[in-house]
Amino acid sequence: MNNKTILTTLQMTLLTGAAVISLRGLPMMAMEGLTIFFFIAFASILFLIPTALISAELGSALSDKEGGIYAWVKEAFGEKWGFLEIWLLWAQNVTWYPVILGFVCVTLSYAFGKPEFAQNGFYIGIAGILLYWTATLITFKGNAIIAKVVDQGFLLGTCLPGIVLVVIAIVWIAKGHPIHFLNPSEVHHAIAYVNDAGQIVPRFLPKVTGMGDIAFLAGLVLLFAGVEVHAINITKMQKPKTQFPIAILIASILCIVIFSLGSLSIATVIPQKQIGLTAGLMDAFKIIFTNFNLPSWILNIMALLVAFGSFAGIISWTAGPSRGMLKAAQDGMLPKVFAKTNENGIEKNILLTQGVIVSLLMSVYIFMDSVDLAFFLITTVTAGLYLFVYILMYIAAIYLKIKKPDMPRPYSMPGGKAGGILIALVGLAAVLFALGVSFFPPSDIPVSSPKIYVALVVFGTIGFSLIPFGLHYRYKGSKK
Repeated sequence: MNNKTILTTLQMTLLTGAAVISLRGLPMMAMEGLTIFFFIAFASILFLIPTALISAELGSALSDKEGGIYAWVKEAFGEKWGFLEIWLLWAQNVTWYPVILGFVCVTLSYAFGKPEFAQNGFYIGIAGILLYWTATLITFKGNAIIAKVVDQGFLLGTCLPGIVLVVIAIVWIAKGHPIHFLNPSEVHHAIAYVNDAGQIVPRFLPKVTGMGDIAFLAGLVLLFAGVEVHAINITKMQKPKTQFPIAILIASILCIVIFSLGSLSIATVIPQKQIGLTAGLMDAFKIIFTNFNLPSWILNIMALLVAFGSFAGIISWTAGPSRGMLKAAQDGMLPKVFAKTNENGIEKNILLTQGVIVSLLMSVYIFMDSVDLAFFLITTVTAGLYLFVYILMYIAAIYLKIKKPDMPRPYSMPGGKAGGILIALVGLAAVLFALGVSFFPPSDIPVSSPKIYVALVVFGTIGFSLIPFGLHYRYKGSKK
């Protein structure tokens, strides 16, 4: 497939949905009971919606420029800062793969009736490496194949299981079973309390006793991240100025609906204590299917579908930030070897390098008995990197509103210039808050020294952020 591939509005919607929406976080969200409405409202109103509106505006305004978020920040502050932006997005993406690949491998162990493999590091490491290279080979085939696989994976592996969860919850309620998130059986200070009548009552607002209790919020915000990723492929659309904003807004609505209904469906059927004891989404499905006395093979099929959905998400991300890095390489900020593409216009050398890095990270599963804390630290650092991506994006949106008010904007944020600036400031405030919270270890993570934890996160984040400036200084002249 060549560079003339046309992406439809539906394809862009599904590509974006696959990048943002993952069922992996539903059990974590379901544990929050009624307070999940607060968290989802926070993430949606203060983060997802501002990000979607800004992406729609900048994507339509700069639809003729390749690179997506790289082009937006470059337009505002120059190529050095644009390179920092795409570097941070790419770096967090690469170090995120071991987490999602681990989830896919665990899910596949249920699909094949071998859930005990979920604890086998050798299996997860080898299977994860094979899965990632499969995703890379599919990406090499070009945008048409990418869109086809991702669209099918998102519909069958994310939307369909989400619908199944909602239907099960409705049947559960119709049969007269208790709605567990409305009837907590024990007091958990964050989501329930005992009223004057001695009854355990669910909270609508979370009770916070320390920063560790709301570190969850930073992770939740990033569950809603990624709506801007496929702006990188906006030049592949026939009418990007109108199609892209529509795709972004529909994908955002899907995100809110699936996360809200999916998490509440789990919380309806499974008591909070049991959700807390599960190892993840498939254990939640297992409990649900057991409650309905359904045959075990249904769990195998559901696991296969969920794994396919997450695999589609991996492909969606593989085809995203690396494309921005290609544009940066073509602009002379990386060695010329990274500016090369294959016959389908795909950034082959960047993807090969990316594959080697991911393979090395996945091999940690093979050689270490316990990698949970190590990967938690890695994902915390990369979460900080991703939040910096949004900080730069919001600031760029504000700058362009003020300094380039006459720039053609086929889609413009509500409220004109003042409204756009206010929307960006709201998103910026939410991200700064989430960034500050992310430096505190969650209360449920065993960290021997909080000070060392914070130091690792701070210096890791700073270290990653300085790398692109060195690369820019070293290779800026490579295009000459």
